Amino acid sequence: MSGEEKRRAEFRRFVEEVGLSFEEISVPRMAGRVLGWLLVCDPPQQSVTDLVDALQASKSSISTMTRLLIQLGLVERTTLPGDRRDYFHINAHVWHNTVKVRLAQITAFRQLAERGLKLIEDQSPEQRWRLAEMRDLYAFFEHEYPAMLERWETEKGRG
Repeated sequence: MSGEEKRRAEFRRFVEEVGLSFEEISVPRMAGRVLGWLLVCDPPQQSVTDLVDALQASKSSISTMTRLLIQLGLVERTTLPGDRRDYFHINAHVWHNTVKVRLAQITAFRQLAERGLKLIEDQSPEQRWRLAEMRDLYAFFEHEYPAMLERWETEKGRG
């Protein structure tokens, strides 16, 4: 096997691993495969035809999965001057934005736990512990995530 063939095989394995990882968090495997390819492909923007060829998938599947990835804020659709085709690429600051979305979800879960605790405020500590632990854990994350993002931005700014 040539060096180029080994490299392509490694890319395919990586793409499949990303697909499986996404499937584990209830996102379709094909969406993960599309994202995996967009993480390693050259050029970084790929047309539907490019994605169909690279992933050996149907045009309808690629179309559906790119729409999902756009909705999730992971991928952007763009055009190139003089070309009528749409292209897809990883969204700028995708991971930073993903953490911000998670922070909003964490806040919502903390608030949900607080509402639940109010519902059972007259109950025993044994009954309240599940919601109290949920609230406390999410409050901790809610406090720590912004500090982690700030440290990340500082570290990245130095790089």
